[in-house]
Amino acid sequence: MYIRPALVPLSAVAALALLLSGCAGSDGDAGGTAEGAERVSPLSEYLDAVYGGELSPEEQERQFAEEQARIEELVAQCMQDQGFEYTPNTASGTFVSGGESEWEPDDRDWVAQYGYGAVTSPFTEEPVPEEEFVDPNADYVASLSESEQTAFYEALHGPVPDEDELAEDGSYEYDWTTAGCQGAAQHEVAGEDPSQSEEFEPLFEAIDELYTSTASWPGMAELDGEWAACMDAAGHGGHATQMDAQNSVYEEMNEIYESVGTSEDGVPTGEPDQAALDALAEREVELALADLDCREEVDYRDRSAEITREVEQQFIDDHQAELDALVAAAERD
Repeated sequence: MYIRPALVPLSAVAALALLLSGCAGSDGDAGGTAEGAERVSPLSEYLDAVYGGELSPEEQERQFAEEQARIEELVAQCMQDQGFEYTPNTASGTFVSGGESEWEPDDRDWVAQYGYGAVTSPFTEEPVPEEEFVDPNADYVASLSESEQTAFYEALHGPVPDEDELAEDGSYEYDWTTAGCQGAAQHEVAGEDPSQSEEFEPLFEAIDELYTSTASWPGMAELDGEWAACMDAAGHGGHATQMDAQNSVYEEMNEIYESVGTSEDGVPTGEPDQAALDALAEREVELALADLDCREEVDYRDRSAEITREVEQQFIDDHQAELDALVAAAERD
């Protein structure tokens, strides 16, 4: 049985990540110089302060381990207060950092091997080996009656959502206050995610709107037009923007995986068409190389970085008070 990867066309969130990371300098440009520093995304400095992006991978891993240990201590005390035994789960989570990963969409050798990194990538070629999970509470739970087990898990995770609380895809809106001891412990240690706070909801909606309208940013239509003309001349027309080219690969890959049959409970009953995936991988590399050539021809990286810097700076000027309050709230937590 295969594990289907998360396959979605690049969204506003992905566009945000690409823009924030793509605005920094790289080998061969002004990275590390004053000019390169000017190309760093101004908005990323605020978001990094909120989400810990300024920490090194080692610091992030240490912080994660410390938070998980504290969460488990609180969960154990909470469960004991409700009359259950609970052994802290020291292996309850694994922190995965992309700090060591090779993601180089502007490097010709990398693009010649992975294209956009959709069908294959450094992550899919060498998956992280999974350690077998052993639940330290399994024997205790097995000793309980069926009704006691139900009560145990309800105390730990909260009640199972009713059908009217579920969305069509089976998801539901998370509320830490109804998520049992786990929810309470996570909230106490990590605090509230600012993006889920009513106070900052308008700000995050504005950020999302900012990155869903990149094509209308001043100067982007002209830049995308030059890039699209180059792609058309190279035999890869039909993409209005550079993001459209990438999305076309993800959309086709989605179709391949969606063609796999599933059982009534949604478990795949077959394998994706490997020949179709191999053929898509070849087309992906060809398209991505043409894309790279055209980006280099129109100086896409530097020009889009400058456009991003100006748009983000204007956004900061317009939302300075809200952004400062966001960072202050994150520091309090």
